[in-house]
Amino acid sequence: MKTIVSSRMWDSLTDPNNPVEKILDFGQHPYADTFIEEDRLDQSEPLFPLEVYLDKETGMIQLGVVSDAKTRYNLYNYSYTSANSVYSRNHWDEYFKWTMDNIQPSGTVVEIGSNDGFLINQFHEEGLKTIGIDSSKFMTDLARSNYAGPTFINDVWTKDTANQIDHGVDLIIANNVLNHSNNPIDFIRGVFEVLRPNGMFMFELPYWFDSVRSLHLDQVYHEHITYFTLYGAYHLLRKAGMELVDFQHNGYHGGSIRVIATKGSSLPPTEIQNQIINEMEYGLFDVRFYENLQRELEIRRSSWLADFHRLKSDTHTCDNVVIGVGAAAKANTWLNWHGLNKTHIKYITDSSPFKQGKYTPHSRIPIVGDEIFAEYDSPYALILSWNIGQTLKDILLDINPNVRFLTQ
Repeated sequence: MKTIVSSRMWDSLTDPNNPVEKILDFGQHPYADTFIEEDRLDQSEPLFPLEVYLDKETGMIQLGVVSDAKTRYNLYNYSYTSANSVYSRNHWDEYFKWTMDNIQPSGTVVEIGSNDGFLINQFHEEGLKTIGIDSSKFMTDLARSNYAGPTFINDVWTKDTANQIDHGVDLIIANNVLNHSNNPIDFIRGVFEVLRPNGMFMFELPYWFDSVRSLHLDQVYHEHITYFTLYGAYHLLRKAGMELVDFQHNGYHGGSIRVIATKGSSLPPTEIQNQIINEMEYGLFDVRFYENLQRELEIRRSSWLADFHRLKSDTHTCDNVVIGVGAAAKANTWLNWHGLNKTHIKYITDSSPFKQGKYTPHSRIPIVGDEIFAEYDSPYALILSWNIGQTLKDILLDINPNVRFLTQ
C-alpha cells in the first residue's frame, strides 16, 4: 500500500525550520468509511497509524501518514450517500437554497465530491450547466443512474483534473471533500485555474474548533487528511492565490463551517479575524493544549470501558445485548479507538441499503436494519451517530419501547 510520510505533506506550506509536531495519536486504524462485503471477510483490510500533526505557524492540522487516494475510495465500494437520510437531504436542500439566494450563480456550477448526485442535480434543475466530479467509481456510476442532467466525471480532483473542465466556471462547491485531499494546495490551485475572475469557491466541512470543544474526535480518520480552522483555511487559500471572504457556521456533522473564497490575496473581513483570534485563544495552535487533550481522551476511554464491561458482565441483567446505531465513518473511529468488535457489539444498524449486509472495518460487526431491535426484550442501543442522536432514539422507541440507551 502506498503511503506518504508526514514531512512530504507539508513541503509547499511549511517552513522547514519550523517542523510540524504530532499532537494526537489514536493508534492503528483501518479506512473508516470502508465497509466489508461478506465474500471478503477472509481478507484483511489495510491499517495505518492514525496520528494528527500541527504546523503552529500556519494553523494547518493534518494526518501524518496518508494513503493513496484512489485506493481509499475504490479498494472497496464506497458506501456513503449524500441523500441517505432525511437529515442529510434537508441539509443539502437548505444549502442549495442558501447558495441560490446569496451566491446567485448564473453560469456553470461544478461540484467536487458529487457523491450520488443529489445536490448538483438541484442546480441542474434550476437551469444551470452542471458538472459533478467524484473519486469513487461506484458513486459516479450511481449518480449517472440517478440523474441524467449533470455531467459526471470519475476522478480525484487535482490541478491536472481541472484541465478536463472548461475555464470560466461561475461557482465551485466542495462539501466534506477538501479535507479528503492528499494535497489541498494543489486541490485549490485547480479550483483557481477554472474559476472565472469573479467566480466563487465554497466548501463546507467539519470545524475542528467544534470537534475539540465537544471532545468528539471520532471524525479523525484516514479519509479526513486535513482538519480545518479558519486560521488554517486562510493560509491555505492564500498560498493558492485565493482569499477568504466569508464563512457560515452550522450544526451539520456536529458542527461545520461553510467557507466562501474568491481569487485575490487581501486580509479577511473583521468577523473572520475575530474568529481566528478565538481559535488562537482557545489553544488550537498550542502543542501543550493537545498534550492535555490526549490525556483527557484516554481517561474518558478507560472510564467508559470500565462501565461498559461491568454492564456486559452483570449476571442479573436478563438481556444485555448491545447494538450500535449508525454505521458512520466516525463510528468506526470510535469503535476501534475503544477496542470494540463483534464480540462486544452484536450488530450495527443503519438505514443505508449500501451498508446493510456488510461489516464494519477491522471490528467486523454485521450491519443490519433498525428492525433488529424488535427481536430482543430490552436491548441496549449505543448511539454512534451522536449528531442525530435524538432522531435515532425516537425511531428505535417506535420499534421497541423497551430499548435502553448507552451514551458515548
